[in-house]
Amino acid sequence: MQSWIRSGGIRSSKTFCTGVALMVATLCSWSPPLAGTPNFATAKATSGHENSITVSSISQISQPRWIEIDLSEQRLRTWEGKKLVHSYRISAGKRSTPTPIGRFRINSKYRTHRMRGRGYNIPDVPYTMYFYGGYAIHGAYWHNRFGTPVSHGCVNLPVKQARNLYNWASTGTLVVVHK
Repeated sequence: MQSWIRSGGIRSSKTFCTGVALMVATLCSWSPPLAGTPNFATAKATSGHENSITVSSISQISQPRWIEIDLSEQRLRTWEGKKLVHSYRISAGKRSTPTPIGRFRINSKYRTHRMRGRGYNIPDVPYTMYFYGGYAIHGAYWHNRFGTPVSHGCVNLPVKQARNLYNWASTGTLVVVHK
């Protein structure tokens, strides 16, 4: 009986020690952001005319690949450093359901994804890349009104252009949304 208790205690202490070791390793491997790393603004979905990101702050971004979404022009541009790679007309959020403004990162990608919300339920949305909560850049097969804000806050692209962007960008790519 005592050997059974001892062996159980040893097993429990090994599990405990393994857990502590993993926690210590995680804490030791964390490092604060490097100086010069872009800050991420809290998203603000507004319908006003304030400009939260200036052109000078955009030109200071030193990321190898990043996506710029200009809501006033309804245009998405991709950049490799300061070199323009793509420029596409988009349909961002309409006034009642605006696209959030700020600096984000692509946090997940789906070849196709069902999108649901108040007033919509769309199956098989192609080339979906989420950058903030339920907001995504994706292809739109259900309309052809690119250049006009018509979405519920997402950034719509023609399907072929969404595929190009999906293949070009990776998880973690910087997304800068401004007016």
